[in-house]
Amino acid sequence: MPTREDAWALVCEFTQSENLRRHMLAVEAAMRAYARYFGEDEESWGLVGLLHDFDYERYPHVAPDGHPNQGARILRERGWPEDIIRSILSHATEVTGVPRVTRRDKALFAVDELTGLITAVALVRPDRSLYSVTVDSIFKKWKDRRFAAGVNRADIERGAAELGVPLEEHVARVLEAMQGIAPILGLDGSAR
Repeated sequence: MPTREDAWALVCEFTQSENLRRHMLAVEAAMRAYARYFGEDEESWGLVGLLHDFDYERYPHVAPDGHPNQGARILRERGWPEDIIRSILSHATEVTGVPRVTRRDKALFAVDELTGLITAVALVRPDRSLYSVTVDSIFKKWKDRRFAAGVNRADIERGAAELGVPLEEHVARVLEAMQGIAPILGLDGSAR
């Protein structure tokens, strides 16, 4: 099994954008939190979260010949386990044809968009800190469809439902996971 260091090296090789790297780190943290919650393998869940968008900067179109299919090709060429590749492909079922079957697949889909929304909420706070974000503040922004308009709220709701977790609990768990790595995400209020 490749290591987290192997995954991070791949992320850094393919992704120059600090924001995209931070997104993958946020998804990794959320996936690890869900692995602990469900009593699953935290390392493999974390790898899926960390790698899920590593190819996006080079292949930004979610398409049969784009993301995440190109990433899957690269991972296969480099000998990554097929079950990790399969989970990554499942977060874009509409272009990969790979359904979300396992809890890990469902968790990746459930947390991906939500981490973006939570990041956006933190960025508009006066302190630019995840520590001052609450579940209530997320839902307040959630209702404003112009805020973080690119975040697909229906996907977040569907993801929580597929995972079998109430939406408010889902938001709280992902927020807590992201708060746990706020300095790494640059969202601890220190960069004001």
